[in-house]
Amino acid sequence: MDVAVLTIFPEMFDRFWTHGIVRRAIEQGHLNGSAVDIRSFAEDRHKVTDDRPYGGGCGMVMKPEPLAKALRALRERMPEAVTLLMSPQGRPFNQQTAAELARRRGVIFICGRYEGVDERIVQQFVDAEISIGDYVLTGGELPAMVVVDAVVRLIPGVLGGLDSAANDSFADGLLEHAHYTRPRDFEGREVPDVLLSGNHAAIAQWRLEAALVRTFLKRPDLLEKREFTAQEIAILKKWSQELENLIQVQSACRPDSLSGH
Repeated sequence: MDVAVLTIFPEMFDRFWTHGIVRRAIEQGHLNGSAVDIRSFAEDRHKVTDDRPYGGGCGMVMKPEPLAKALRALRERMPEAVTLLMSPQGRPFNQQTAAELARRRGVIFICGRYEGVDERIVQQFVDAEISIGDYVLTGGELPAMVVVDAVVRLIPGVLGGLDSAANDSFADGLLEHAHYTRPRDFEGREVPDVLLSGNHAAIAQWRLEAALVRTFLKRPDLLEKREFTAQEIAILKKWSQELENLIQVQSACRPDSLSGH
């Protein structure tokens, strides 16, 4: 995958390309990443990339000429790339969007600054606007890094395990199950016995139940639109029966609770 980031602060990406999974992807030949300085496409002596907005108002707007020139140059080099503008007004970024982008041959990111970019650039060059949350940052560089990091790890061959990404939170609509490592006993808290049993079927069952519990407690909204598997329905029915039994036991111990007194 080819990734090019258009920014007025390309030095912000110098360290980003050289660490962690992103570096591994580059070293393995899965990723070609570059940060392109928008100022190098400005034709005036002072390399100006912003100007006052028409109609008045606070702040500055990124000029269309340097961006258009930069985008045309990148599109010539990356004809199959999709162009994304990082913007708080964009489509909310999620795991599904990351998976969609991971299947692309190339991605061009436009990192806005100030009050944003000239609307004519959005209309003519941008394929999609992407937001990483309902808040405003000083520029699109950090959001671009977030998106690249999320996308790169989904490229086949980048992560060590074949199913490492497949088991991530949100990959199948559930939060990921809990994880444990050595020591077995940490300050009186022990690893669940099933994880030490060697019974792979039992471990898989435990992990599925743990994922369902976590999702129900932390993100119940994810379950509202979920189409449950037969195995998940069986788990939910078991929980329902256990809760019903618990309620009956509590009611039997406290008969006054049912009488309203």
